[in-house]
Amino acid sequence: MITTMRETMTGKVRLTGESGERPIRMTLRVTVPGALHPLTDLRAAATGRVEVPGFADDPAAAGTMDIAPIRGNRIGYRLGFTAHDGRRLWLDGAKAVTVRRPLASMTRLPARLVDATGAVVGEARLVFHLRSELLPFLLSMRMRRTRQPWPAAPTSRDGRSVETGGLLRSRWRGQPGRLEVWYTTLTDPATGTGVWLHHELVAPTDGSPARAHGWAAVFPPAAAPTWARFGPDPWPAEHPADGYAAGAVSATSDELTGTAGDLRWRLKVSGGAAPLFTFPRWAWHRELLPAAQVVAVPAARFTGTIRVGDRELALTDAPGNTARIYGHGNARRWAWLHADLGDGDVCEVVAAVSTRPGLNRLAPLPFVRLRVDGEEFPSGDPLLAALRFRARLGRPRWTVTGRDGDRRLTVEVTMPPERTLAVPYTDPDGAPAVCHNCEVADAVVRLERRGPDGWREQRRWALHGTAHAEVGERD
Repeated sequence: MITTMRETMTGKVRLTGESGERPIRMTLRVTVPGALHPLTDLRAAATGRVEVPGFADDPAAAGTMDIAPIRGNRIGYRLGFTAHDGRRLWLDGAKAVTVRRPLASMTRLPARLVDATGAVVGEARLVFHLRSELLPFLLSMRMRRTRQPWPAAPTSRDGRSVETGGLLRSRWRGQPGRLEVWYTTLTDPATGTGVWLHHELVAPTDGSPARAHGWAAVFPPAAAPTWARFGPDPWPAEHPADGYAAGAVSATSDELTGTAGDLRWRLKVSGGAAPLFTFPRWAWHRELLPAAQVVAVPAARFTGTIRVGDRELALTDAPGNTARIYGHGNARRWAWLHADLGDGDVCEVVAAVSTRPGLNRLAPLPFVRLRVDGEEFPSGDPLLAALRFRARLGRPRWTVTGRDGDRRLTVEVTMPPERTLAVPYTDPDGAPAVCHNCEVADAVVRLERRGPDGWREQRRWALHGTAHAEVGERD
């Protein structure tokens, strides 16, 4: 089901370098996935027209509208349009909804006009006039069923899921206090070298501008890891439809490029298989948990080069993955494993303790996904399945074990200290954490089945130096 509606707002805009104001008019057709209600917290597609006499008149303006009047206290607008001089610009603003002044706050839109570099080219004030526009707005609202429910079930084509691009798209809608992560890990099959490329968008809790930054790390099998940071850079107004791009670094579904200190990389991405939802699919799409993770490309292959100073590592079909995290910040404690088991099989584990009061006193909750021959274990909703698992976190060794019906899964991870890298993290609220990461870890994954004579081992995988793992901690 979708909901469509039309909205018109008018007002004034002062362009940079001009002393006077010009009129501005914005007419939108908004398409909302699902039904519209007061507790809505979703992103809608918006198309329409932006008119500024003598400056712009684009009938093909397009962008998004983030609707969260109660949960997020905002209705955000981000609309791209083309000016008369050919520049691509964005109208970026939000209605700050308050219960004390509901009508005023939901009808007034302060906005900025920004260019592709993020530079402000104008400040605007638009108003939804209740007397003249409310009735046409209400009459324009339509609800209709679609052939396929949202979100659509994943399908694959030529080894790449058609859902992958949507999962790599930025989820951030301008709210303060958010952390968004794109990360890629891989193993060079020729040398056993592990690689970690980590990209973050951090929107501070205090409302200061969002920053994009990250790091790259290389883990030789018989030497200490090498790593360097990139950024911080402003989050640009124009970013990829399916990934991260800021400064000299980008990460999309097709290519990873960037520079960090003495590290340089350019990698092409192929393959991938269907996304692996470590957390429930609804948790990712609806943002109902403090944070969620999904492996957008669980069985990718990477080809290209990584340079560390004057040394070059050439990769050909190196197995790895690209995953995503979106939420309010890092967990209080956590552990993570990505194990490529070969032939498209994969095991993903995220065990975490929330920072939320009350939840921070609970034991780690392990989200586990084992995909073998296209079948996923445990069955059912990953959150409900997590209640049947137990995690014992520590360094250098941690374990997860649990049952699903007549089958039992045990995961044992070892992160050798000399091959583990400690990276300081900072949450949107400024709280520190430390991530101990090892891209050349060891892991044993054991699947057992219970029969009349007890538990018998059904499958066993042993990874020596090819498991990707980490443990996060706070003081």
